[in-house]
Parts: sequence; structure tokens; C-alpha cells
Amino acid sequence: MRALYWKEINAFFSNLTGYLILSVFLVSIGLIVWVFPDTSVLDYGFADLEPLFTYTPYVFTFLIPAITMKMIAEERKTGTWELLMTSPVSGAKIVLSKYLASLTLIILALVPTLVYYYSIVQLGDPVGNIDHAGFFGSWIGLLLIGAVFASIGILASALTTQQIVAFVLGVFLSFLMYYGLTALVQLNAMSPFALLLEELSLSFHYQSMSRGVIDARNLIYFLGAIIVNLAITGLLIRRK
Repeated sequence: MRALYWKEINAFFSNLTGYLILSVFLVSIGLIVWVFPDTSVLDYGFADLEPLFTYTPYVFTFLIPAITMKMIAEERKTGTWELLMTSPVSGAKIVLSKYLASLTLIILALVPTLVYYYSIVQLGDPVGNIDHAGFFGSWIGLLLIGAVFASIGILASALTTQQIVAFVLGVFLSFLMYYGLTALVQLNAMSPFALLLEELSLSFHYQSMSRGVIDARNLIYFLGAIIVNLAITGLLIRRK
């Protein structure tokens, strides 16, 4: 399992695409937080990183499927998947190793954003004038959203042998889980199910954590979503 984990990490950084994906993410978030006039923290005038936490989930809907799209689909297309499935490693460990590799890459993408926190702390008047609990609650929420998106991306990669199809499926399902369910709540026709749809959406639980309070119900929701997606992935590869 450890060998598979490092194989995925090395495969991501073995070509320019991996570095390009992470670079595009960091540059785009940096532009949103510091440069674009409508979202720039410097123009906002308050020691607050709300643009970072508002727009990063939408960037994640494209970034994370780009990371996970080839993890199973490419191996099935090239024929190495059959060799992998006949190895002593169980299907569950194969899925888990690929998921942990994708989660590691997401953490590597998020860690540099802590520099923004230090910058805002220093720019505050007085220094340190920032909602620390709100920041770390939102940052942990971002990490959990990334973890759920990674499980969705792995599932999408297991549904097809084409990387592009896996990417499109991953983007669609991630966007549906984060924003789509909330958008459906706004339709009058969905009013009988409004509360259920709202509580099933990622954005609902993410906004709850952004208040700086780590509620056990939110953690259970995120962990449950991850487990369900990985379990479905395991069933799919077992059937195929």
C-alpha cells in the first residue's frame, strides 16, 4: 500500500502537468485575494480573508478532478489495472492508497495559503487583529471539502477509462455537491425537500465551520461523504 501511495505522488510530480496544476491554483487564488479589485483584501480594508474561503471551493471543483482523473481511468486504459488487481494488495487498499495520495497533494496545495494568514496578521491594525478561530475553522473546512472532492474524483475515475470524461464527471459531481443542492433549495418546486437538500450540501456545513466552531455533526457529514464515495468506488472496481 505504501508503494502504491508513493507511486501516485511520484507520478504526479514526474511531469510538468503536476507542477502546472498546483501553480495555476496558487496563482489564481493569489490574484483573487490580493490583486483583483472586487475581491482584493487590500481594497477591502478589513483584516479578513473571506475571498480566499469564498472562491477556493469553486477553484477546487476544477483542481481536484484534474489531480484524480487519471488515478484509475488511466491504469484501466493502459492495462496496468489488471496487473494491479491480481497483486496481493486488496482492492480496498488500492483505492485507499490512491485517495491518500490525492489528499496529500491537496494539503500541499493548501499549506502555502497559510502565508496569507501571516500577512493579514501583520497588516492588521493593531497587529494580530484577525478572527483567528474563524480563519482556522474555514481553513479546516477547506481541507475537508478538498477531501470530499478527492473521494468524488476517485469515484469518477473509476467510472470510465477516459481521463477527460473522469475530469468532467468529477467537476460536475463536485459542483453539484457544493453548490447545486443549495441552488435547488431556491426552487419553489423543491420546497418540501428544502431542509434535506440544504443539509446534504457541502456549502451548508462549510459555512457552519467558517464561524470558528468545529461541530461534530459537520465532521460526521464530511467523513460520511468520504466513506460513502470510497465504498462505492470499491464496489465498482470489484465488479469490474
